[in-house]
Formats: sequence, C-alpha cells, structure tokens
Amino acid sequence: MLHYRQYKSDPANPWVTLIHGAGGSSSIWYKQIKEYRKSFNVLSIDLRGHGRSRKGLWKKDDSFVEVTADVIRVLDYLQIKKSHFIGISLGTIVIQTLVQEYPDRVTSQILGGAVIKLDIRTKLLIGIANAVKHIVPYMYLYKLYAWILMPHSNHNESRLAFINQAKKMCQKEFIKWFALTKSINPYLRSLQLQANNVPTLFVMGEEDYLFLSPVKELVHKQPDLNLITIKDSGHVCNIDQPETFNEVTIQFIHQIHELLLGQEKVQVSS
Repeated sequence: MLHYRQYKSDPANPWVTLIHGAGGSSSIWYKQIKEYRKSFNVLSIDLRGHGRSRKGLWKKDDSFVEVTADVIRVLDYLQIKKSHFIGISLGTIVIQTLVQEYPDRVTSQILGGAVIKLDIRTKLLIGIANAVKHIVPYMYLYKLYAWILMPHSNHNESRLAFINQAKKMCQKEFIKWFALTKSINPYLRSLQLQANNVPTLFVMGEEDYLFLSPVKELVHKQPDLNLITIKDSGHVCNIDQPETFNEVTIQFIHQIHELLLGQEKVQVSS
C-alpha cells in the first residue's frame, strides 16, 4: 500500500486528500497542512514510486486507472468513504481519473496547476524526452522541465522543492511515469467529458504559461466549472503563493460542505 500521512482534527470535519505531482511527494504540501488541519481531517499520499511509497509496483499496461486504484486502497484501509481532493500538476490527472472511475468517493476536486491538455510545445518536449529517456539521466530531464515550467525568480522555491523531491526517485520509476504521457491528450479529452456532477475548482498561476490557456478555454465552455488565477505565481501555485492558495481552497471546501449539509437537512425534513 502507498505511504500516507493523516492529520485528524474532528470526526465531524470533512476529509481532504492531497495528491502531489510527478517527481514530488506528500512533503510539497508543507505550506498547506497547518492551515488545512484547522478545519479538516487531512490525508496526504505519496504516489507509487514517489516519496516513501514502494518502488516497483508497475505492471505491464498500467495506466492512471491503476494509479487511482492505489489511492482508493488507502482510503478503504482508513475507512474514509468520501473526500475532497486537492491536486497539483500531474496529480490533477490522478484526481480527474478518480472522478471518472470512483465518483461516489469524491466530494469535490480542486485542481492546482491543472493539466487538461498538452499544447504543441509541451508535446514536442515530451516527444524529445521519450526519445532519450533510456539514455539520459532522468534528473537532467527533470531539471530541464522544471526550468521550462517554472522559469522566473519568484518560482525558485517551488522549482527547487520539486527538483529536490525528484532526487528520491530512480530512473526506472521516472520512465514508467513518463510512459503515461504517450497518449495523454486523447485520455485528457475523455476525462473532460465526465465531471460526474462533482464540484470543480481550478486554481492556476497567472504565469503558468503551458497549462493556463486550455483551462480558461474549458471553463468558458463549461460555466459550471470554477477558475481562480493567482498573481505572481507559476505552475506550482500552492508553493509560489500559499496564502492565496490556502484561502481560496479552504473557502471552496467550506462552501461545498455547507451546501451538502443544507441538502441533507432538506432531505431529512421532507
């Protein structure tokens, strides 16, 4: 089973589960945990091959569906029936897959630095990386992508945090995760067709040059989705601007929680 950390506050409080991005670990939420645990029960998970989770869990043809099944096993073990999910970067694809495969387990989804479509530049970069991934040390590739995703001086902390966490991976695990990107655009399109009535909030940095535009287009087409952009922030907005990230995500979860409580009262009274 995956490695996890849980922070319990009150049984009456909702659960919030945190999903990191590729190369990261549960430690990238160090600027959120203190604030979140004031209002929520918090679960932070290391995805397979990351952080303190086991390596070598991959089987032939494993996909994001199997990755999400790992997450569900943790929830089942802890007897968490339902949770709000907050993800960053590649973790947002894991959460979108959860919504598709296990919609009854997701109270809401908050997608930070969301990956919903790859543009021509990103596909070119991924194509190059796929061509050399077996011969170039993965940290060279990871550092290159970190600089492309987070190029500015105000991204220094988030860039270094992800690079330092990625050092705990190994070449084989990096290759397995990178293999998921080969046919990712068709997969992401299928995810967008099925929100399954799960309340959704995108939280994006204004300087997230690779991924912000597709999110804006999607939210324009689907007005039931919500988008908040954060100034002076790049791809990893939970580290670049933690105060704003915490404020908007906590407010969103409180709103959803109060709405659900209101619906329960109506059902009981009727």
